[in-house]
Amino acid sequence: MTWDTITLDVDAESDVATLTVDRPEQLNALTVDTLEAIEDALAEAEAAGVRALVLAGAGDDAFVAGADISYMVELSTPEAQAYAELGHRVADKIESFPAPTVAAIDGYAFGGGCELALACDLRVAAESAVLGQTEIDLGIVPGWGGTQRLSRLVGDETAKRLVFLGERIDAAEAAEVGVVGEVVDDDAFDDRIDELAGELAAKPAFAMRAAKEALNAVHDGTQRGGLALERRAWSGLFGTHDQREGMRAFLEKREPEFE
Repeated sequence: MTWDTITLDVDAESDVATLTVDRPEQLNALTVDTLEAIEDALAEAEAAGVRALVLAGAGDDAFVAGADISYMVELSTPEAQAYAELGHRVADKIESFPAPTVAAIDGYAFGGGCELALACDLRVAAESAVLGQTEIDLGIVPGWGGTQRLSRLVGDETAKRLVFLGERIDAAEAAEVGVVGEVVDDDAFDDRIDELAGELAAKPAFAMRAAKEALNAVHDGTQRGGLALERRAWSGLFGTHDQREGMRAFLEKREPEFE
């Protein structure tokens, strides 16, 4: 499948997919068509059985600068509700994607772009990147999960400062407060993303999926329920090829050969 505003590249050798928002002249702003294309591409990447997925933005200026303000300006409340539901659906599908996801934040990541990054499992920022939940200055609030995911990631005080003030923070500060997990020199950024995605894809796929489900469940209910899910996920991996191979390789002091 091909799209006008995004690309999906699947490396058959590494089993890594790269989903790129490809509207560099518009700083990769998210239109309805772009969000729907991302949704389709996620389904295609899942069907391809990829073992890691990178979310990126085309060009040198932006990861994703946000939602399409020219589209939003005249929306009615029902139309805004439909747009919010679409954005939530895409973010939820990124968060629940059955393999680890990496946000490759190179340039601006504002508003909805920051929210899509928050839905990824890991966030790596180029040294020159700038991030922010900037919606307050448009007279709105984050509408694609930012209020919830940001607060869980960095805590209430930091999240409220970022949302209330609409602050734009550089990559170093984003790492300091916990919005991103890693900052990389601009010149080494692409190589680091490739290295990290390859490392994730080389891990045992079933175990990675179980780990992701259990970690995500921390935010979905009580600790008791999460612990029960973890027990089921852990024990359910026993008897799989990867579990047997991983443990035998450890005992035999060699590198494992996972499926």
